Amino acid sequence: MAAALLQSAPRLSADPSDGALVAAALRGDGEAFAELVTRYERPVYHLAYRTLKDAEEARDITQESFLRAYRSLRSFRPSAKFSTWIFAIAYHACCDRLKRLRRQSGNELPDHPDSAPGPEHQVIALDQAERLRAAIDSLPEKYRSVITLYHLQGRQYDEIARVLDLPMGTVKTHLFRAKEQLRRILRGTIE
Repeated sequence: MAAALLQSAPRLSADPSDGALVAAALRGDGEAFAELVTRYERPVYHLAYRTLKDAEEARDITQESFLRAYRSLRSFRPSAKFSTWIFAIAYHACCDRLKRLRRQSGNELPDHPDSAPGPEHQVIALDQAERLRAAIDSLPEKYRSVITLYHLQGRQYDEIARVLDLPMGTVKTHLFRAKEQLRRILRGTIE
């Protein structure tokens, strides 16, 4: 019977849209959801890593985000973008994880990592891309998230506003302030 259902299901085109993949996944096509995971796993991990600054936590959040998305797939609005939806799920999962980590540690986590350079940092500082990553990591979380979504993942203001559940003006302000802080940080490492 399952084979008959699979044979009667419409075949997806070579490069189906996210909406077509969601529709196929809702019909029980596990490969369709696997394709969505393949498309968005790296960007979701990247957002989680930039937010949490911990590779293991970011992997957990990435997995948790796709699990939540799969379980909630019926609530996905076809008029929405899947990327916005999965990024919002991931971002909120990161916020939940940060709150839990703060409660467990009994105090507030620092807004940025210890900036004291170590020997390996001096070697890495030669690489411009690594300096930029370090500068982004030193930003407060609210700025890190906006800069990651805008510059590193190419998201538009309106999509960022929906993902982070912020007004458009706040997104623009956060982005402006993040850029200013990055300029100061990078200027300090060049001089």
